[in-house]
Amino acid sequence: MKLTKTNIDRVAKPGLVKSDVLYWDTETKGFGLRVTPTGLAKFIAQGRVRGTEIDARMTIGSYGAWTVDDARRKADEYRHQFEDGIDPREARKQDEAEKVTLRQVADLYMERDGKMRESTKAEMNRHVDKVFADWKDKPIASIREQDVRKRHKEMCAKGLDGRPAPGQAQISLVTLRTLVNFANRRFKRADGSLLIPNNPVHAMKDDWKEFEPRTRHVELNKVGEVWNKLGELRVAARDAAALAGVDLVRFLMLTGARKSEGGSLRWEQVHIDDDPAQCWWHLPSPKNGNPVWLPLSSQAVAIIKQRPKVKLPDGTESPFVFPSKSRCGYITDTRAPLEQLSKVKDIASDGSGAVSPHDLRRTFVTTGFSACGIDLFKLELLTNHVPQGITARHYLQTSRLQYLHPEVQSICDWIEEQARIAHAKATGANVVPLRA
Repeated sequence: MKLTKTNIDRVAKPGLVKSDVLYWDTETKGFGLRVTPTGLAKFIAQGRVRGTEIDARMTIGSYGAWTVDDARRKADEYRHQFEDGIDPREARKQDEAEKVTLRQVADLYMERDGKMRESTKAEMNRHVDKVFADWKDKPIASIREQDVRKRHKEMCAKGLDGRPAPGQAQISLVTLRTLVNFANRRFKRADGSLLIPNNPVHAMKDDWKEFEPRTRHVELNKVGEVWNKLGELRVAARDAAALAGVDLVRFLMLTGARKSEGGSLRWEQVHIDDDPAQCWWHLPSPKNGNPVWLPLSSQAVAIIKQRPKVKLPDGTESPFVFPSKSRCGYITDTRAPLEQLSKVKDIASDGSGAVSPHDLRRTFVTTGFSACGIDLFKLELLTNHVPQGITARHYLQTSRLQYLHPEVQSICDWIEEQARIAHAKATGANVVPLRA
């Protein structure tokens, strides 16, 4: 049947057919019309892609929205693509893929079930929304090497706040590289090749700096003084939030925890028992993905027992051990107590006079290894760094670590002993209790 307006009006009526019927145009090869029992009519084009055994059928559009002549011209375009060996369906996918933005790729990447921690998502969002703000709504395939090189140079020179940030520049490019690689796995060109043949970040590898590992920690001969200072700050805390901040810093010093792990600790993740060796705290989804139950020393247990359970405005109790009025509900900023610690003379191993939450984590490991003689692999476990050796990974208990309670207790006893010695020196006492 020649597809004309008159002929289409005659067949595109409700109730004339019981199932879909195809009408092929006698004038243009591969041009047709599909009519449903409801009378809905849509133009189609069909043909075999040259060099393949693939028969492709394309929907052009609805009769009415498309005139016969416009639909016939579109069918001719598809026929030319078939003859050129192009599958229009793949070409359409490519066209859509080439329009996918950096923001859309990041959202798809983060939507994968159980693949990312919330803190990792937050960092990726910060990179996309802040570092790459000018690109986030542009096609990811349009990002060029020269664009990346320029942005890296800008970040190294003035960061996001006017201060040099070479570390953040490099980390943000790792995020971009990850998203480009993900886009290449998720989207393809019509011929099956990569959407982005050359990852624009790869060319930056020779420009990246080798950063020295951070080793700063509290000098061991200052640990006692620091512990005493935290005790003074606790007594002087002006409100509940300040008290929670000080207690969190004390907890980090006694456990070697990351700030985010300690700060977000929930009451349900803590177990206190009459048997000191059975007191533990639980990290269900830590950074390395290895859920772990960590022993608590008697000193850490004392901190938790001192923590009040806080009532929220809605009358319920805060689920967090170290709560705050922030949006997330727990302490995330420990700058105030740490700034007070900087007043301890020669506190830091690098002479900077300042310490960070992660420095306390390194102090925990340094104390355990240097002062208490604890094996390094045990300290790796206690800081939830799973040993990488075959034997350790497959035969050691790396999740339920209550059996390492003696090691944790020895570290915390040493800290407490150093505090007594520091107090004796400060008050002029000439008798200092010695460890048994």
